[in-house]
Amino acid sequence: MVDLKYIGHSAFIIKNNDKAVIIDPWVEKNEKFNWHDEPITDILLTHAHSDHLGNAIEIAKEKDIEITAVAETAAYLEKKGGVKAKSINLGAWINYSWGRAVFVPAYHSNSLPNGNYGGCAASIILDIDGVRIFHAGDTCLTGEMKTIKELYAPQIALLPIGGTYTMDVDHAAMAAKWLGARTVIPMHYGTFPEIEADLQRFAQLIAVGNTNCQILDPNTVQ
Repeated sequence: MVDLKYIGHSAFIIKNNDKAVIIDPWVEKNEKFNWHDEPITDILLTHAHSDHLGNAIEIAKEKDIEITAVAETAAYLEKKGGVKAKSINLGAWINYSWGRAVFVPAYHSNSLPNGNYGGCAASIILDIDGVRIFHAGDTCLTGEMKTIKELYAPQIALLPIGGTYTMDVDHAAMAAKWLGARTVIPMHYGTFPEIEADLQRFAQLIAVGNTNCQILDPNTVQ
């Protein structure tokens, strides 16, 4: 059984029975989320900016688990962070105990905590018991999303809507259309003044395409 919860910003935890994967785990901002008690077996990073790397190193050390990231970020995490990291690049399925994932292009910058280049930013497609979930990471609207629909047909899309650093409401609504997902969950909004977004307008734009906009409240995560 697939259980998806929104922790806040771009962080999600997705459980499959007794296994769980956490994506972009900037979790310290959510006091109601107790990651210590979660059965997290893997951490996936779209890129290394602080609001996405978040508490990944801390979680990986406590639970003795791997962080999957593009090669440059993975090398940094092993050398400077002192954790186990799975070094990958774009375009191939990777198998895990909870399912599988493929990293695909995102159009965004990616710098490491020391300021060095962290490799390409990524979006991630997860396949968990036949449920396809697209986590866009940080990205602009791109025609790659039409290819993602054709190749992967995600049922659920997790899309940034805050603008300034990523897609805004209008561009994210078009992304939803191109992806063809039945359910869209907005993320990466409201954390800073620069990324405030009109959720009601986004939901209205999404409804035009008969797509379900599911707004998740991170304050309800347990």
